[in-house]
Amino acid sequence: MKTGLKIVTIGGGSSYTPELIEGFINYHNELPVREIWLVDVEEGKEKLDIVGNLAKRMVKKAGVSIEIHLTLDRKEALKSADFVTTQFRVGMLDARGKDERIPLKHGVLGQETNGPGGLFKALRTIPVILDICREMEELCPNAWLINFTNPAGMVTEAVLRYSTIKKVVGLCNVPIGMEMGVASLLGVDPNRVRINFAGLNHMVYGLDVFVDGVSVKDQVISLLTDPDKSITMQNIHAMGWEPEFLKALDVLPCPYHHYYYKSGEMLAEELKNFKEGGTRAEVVKKLEDELFELYKDPNLAIKPPQLEKRGGAYYSEAAVRLIHSIYTDKRDIQTVNTRNNGAISSLPADSAVEVSCIITSTGPKPLAMGELPIYVNGLVQQIKSFERAAIDAAVSGDYRTALLAMSINPLVPSDRIAKIILDEMLEAHKKYLPQFSMKGV
Repeated sequence: MKTGLKIVTIGGGSSYTPELIEGFINYHNELPVREIWLVDVEEGKEKLDIVGNLAKRMVKKAGVSIEIHLTLDRKEALKSADFVTTQFRVGMLDARGKDERIPLKHGVLGQETNGPGGLFKALRTIPVILDICREMEELCPNAWLINFTNPAGMVTEAVLRYSTIKKVVGLCNVPIGMEMGVASLLGVDPNRVRINFAGLNHMVYGLDVFVDGVSVKDQVISLLTDPDKSITMQNIHAMGWEPEFLKALDVLPCPYHHYYYKSGEMLAEELKNFKEGGTRAEVVKKLEDELFELYKDPNLAIKPPQLEKRGGAYYSEAAVRLIHSIYTDKRDIQTVNTRNNGAISSLPADSAVEVSCIITSTGPKPLAMGELPIYVNGLVQQIKSFERAAIDAAVSGDYRTALLAMSINPLVPSDRIAKIILDEMLEAHKKYLPQFSMKGV
């Protein structure tokens, strides 16, 4: 008889992995994890070995009975898994650098999950996640797929539309980060704060904010009109909101909304960094180099605090809390990417949305949010249209569908610029886009 849980982490050589290991250690009394398999590809082998050895030291120091396995054989790892977590980056940071630099050359925002960069991350990632799903169907058909890989919303919807895997949940650290940020603004314990979230991944809004069940949304919005008080992320340049705009919006925007409501300022900031020789990819590369030097230290047996600079703060809390709630049928409220099923009535029922859910042993049950406020609904609808086109292009390798997706994204100014960027990025990433190469593009 099987005892304990088997966790498989694809992209195990990620710099985020120590966060995940820390989470499983912290929850070990309630979540009986016995095996963690860290999986990576050949080009990530060195990082996998470094992170894996740190994970083994962390487990040993904590005195918990978790076996850490390192492998490049994904199929071997997937056999009889209970939970599969995915946190991989196709093409690694070099690909991210191209996603950022090429659009900026043409005066368009270059960002990892928004605009042209988000499109190409989806085009590279979705075929790989669908390969993983096919392997799961064979090797661990009852496992839960917990996806952290960006763009998390599009990846989740691709799985729902193009695989037979139904036990899939997409996860992002933005909602939990916003709840932590609100708790900090108000000076209260984060456990007392809950936000009703609705929207899409990296396009989610806080429709209401509660402390101990009492709405404090107006107070929080008033606090956020102070330029010295904001909810920020390490990977997004912080800019204050116009007070009148924020009060009129009457919901909490997430940090990624800066790219849509402050497009000109954000583009100017990105271009400034670009001309000075660096994009966010270069910053992350430097941070990762420093982190992996720390991880190599044989005396290090904890997650180093420097990891929070990487932009992935609260991932372990969000991920392990989700797995724990599914395993124990806890029925608490968490915000995840899942099938809409009418929770947001102004979006298709079969679309993936990011929404507050009750987490049960049979998966997330979205809370009914009704229609999105009219002032935000249009932008969300536009991004959902972009996501659908991007997913279809990733699966089909159809050039025209990819061009359509690029052109209808609100961060791309015209179909002509879209075609220029699309052609250049298809050439730059052709190694990781076989679905297009096979069609002679």
